[in-house]
Amino acid sequence: MTDLTSPIFHDEDAARAHLEGLRWPNGPVCPHCGAFEGITRLAGKTTRAGLHACNACREHFTVTVGTVMERSHVPLHKWVLAFHLMAASKKGISAHQLHRTIAVTYKTAWFMAHRIREAMTVPNAAPIGGEGKIVEADEAYHGTRELHEPSPNRRGVPYIKKGKAAGKRAIVALVERGGEARAVAMTEKRVTSKNVREVLVKHADAKSRLQTDESVLYPSIAPAFASHETVNHAAKEYARGKGADLVTTNSVEGFFGVFKRGFNGVYQHCGEQHFQRYLDEYTFRYNNRVKLGCHDTERANRAIRGAEGKRLTYKGVSAA
Repeated sequence: MTDLTSPIFHDEDAARAHLEGLRWPNGPVCPHCGAFEGITRLAGKTTRAGLHACNACREHFTVTVGTVMERSHVPLHKWVLAFHLMAASKKGISAHQLHRTIAVTYKTAWFMAHRIREAMTVPNAAPIGGEGKIVEADEAYHGTRELHEPSPNRRGVPYIKKGKAAGKRAIVALVERGGEARAVAMTEKRVTSKNVREVLVKHADAKSRLQTDESVLYPSIAPAFASHETVNHAAKEYARGKGADLVTTNSVEGFFGVFKRGFNGVYQHCGEQHFQRYLDEYTFRYNNRVKLGCHDTERANRAIRGAEGKRLTYKGVSAA
């Protein structure tokens, strides 16, 4: 349980020490040249707090250099609190709520939230599953895709075709039973066997047992995995067997359930260009959940550690 009265959420020096301890557990490391010897902490009335000097490359740096927090004028204790709030809120926290809670402007809170989501993103994550493990796969359609095709009748109005997925954003998610998840926002207008195969090949170990619903997308992909088992939702079959023989997609549908309830209730809408980053946020919390031994404090710490080596400028995120 996290104590919100802790000095790291209210005191700048305590917050800085907390960040330095997470990023440099064995002492400062220069983000410019990678040196860990000959680092001097500078002091003086006119010196910025937390400033270090590297004797190897002669560059100066603080704990935020080389992270998503670089060049931010937001106090560090507010950054630490924002990381905790986004990591601990199972269904997310809106930028409006963040700006009211930590007392920054809405514009600042919006940008902070996107940078924290960037910190939560795990690039080139290892495939899930493996020999003897089960990977559940499913696709979902959510929200409204921002199409730019004019309708035949009114110029500038998107043309929405018929069907349950018409005009919606497609998501393909994979969940290792009892383990981690991967979620991908599909950029194509249609989910096909071809683009689903690309997601599965990249994010799931071929030695895994693949379990899906009765969708026609997966049979052609099945030979690439150790086995392929299905449940027939159309016949109201949602689980079959017990223990190691259990066949179901309840885990991946549970992931989608948390995402949809959170997105609808908290965020409500996001631009097309940001959608994958929101999925990464929900995936991060799922992959660092209590059931896997990760509580709120450690989840926030992992997000802060993930901030290293990433940058996201306001111009870049607003124009993406």
